[in-house]
Amino acid sequence: MPKIVTAFLLALLVAALSGCSRTDQERAHGQKPTDLSQPRHSLRIGLIPEQNIFNQMERYEPLAQYLSKKLGVDIQFTILLRYGNIIDNFVADGLDGAFFGSFTYALAHEKIKVRVVVRPEYPDGHSTYYGMIIVRKDSGIRTVKDMRGKRFVFVDKATTAGYLLPYAYFKSHAIDHHTYLRESYFAGTHENVVMDVLDRKADIGAIKNTVFALLAAKNKRIAQELMMLERSPDVPENALAFRKDLDPKLVQDIRTALLRMHEDIEGAELIKAFGAKRFIETTDNDYLPVYRYARQAGIKLSSYDYLND
Repeated sequence: MPKIVTAFLLALLVAALSGCSRTDQERAHGQKPTDLSQPRHSLRIGLIPEQNIFNQMERYEPLAQYLSKKLGVDIQFTILLRYGNIIDNFVADGLDGAFFGSFTYALAHEKIKVRVVVRPEYPDGHSTYYGMIIVRKDSGIRTVKDMRGKRFVFVDKATTAGYLLPYAYFKSHAIDHHTYLRESYFAGTHENVVMDVLDRKADIGAIKNTVFALLAAKNKRIAQELMMLERSPDVPENALAFRKDLDPKLVQDIRTALLRMHEDIEGAELIKAFGAKRFIETTDNDYLPVYRYARQAGIKLSSYDYLND
């Protein structure tokens, strides 16, 4: 079954499993919340499809439960089929926030003025990632000249690592990748890109280093058989941002809860399971490298077509 069809069916299943919140069900039947423990708000937050959607939900759902319990806010995570959907769904589906990738955030900030608040810091002290262009070690591909006539797999046009990096790379060599390559396509997730290059479905791929490291820790073949040819500047790790007109007090409450999450026992355990050390404050100024990188690549964010060809 094609990956995009599989992803669509899985996303529908996740949506069905998540269902309505208890408060929503009570309202639908004309009932009022029975006690003060009922959430006073309901927020829908989008997640970008970095990996298998079930792995994504397994990672983020405890975070939603923690915030719901801490703040009395019903947090519902929604995994989107592709990166660009986050921007569209803010308007079409009424999303309140999302964990944005760096390029997706830059686009969303320019187009719909989202406000970024926090991002995770990992145990090694990093709160950034970089993009990688990868090939198989036995491919013989070492320079841009070797890429002529090859098959390149991207993640999505709205990603830093999965598209902006190779786009800028080819542009710096005065190359139009549409005609230079034999074929190019979008795999939808960083995980799919890694596996397609590893399994020789594509000759070259573009991904983020953090997903590469995560997958390599589980599959020894990845580090043994793949190598990096090029990397992007460091950019902020996926960060939580909210729509511009969301209640400022609610945004501040969520921001404070996440920034202090590592200070209580339950929060510290959950954030460790999430794979981070803590959340740190994040502002639009942290994305200056992304804005600069886009300008160097000749991309105008306000008019950029982030939908895959």
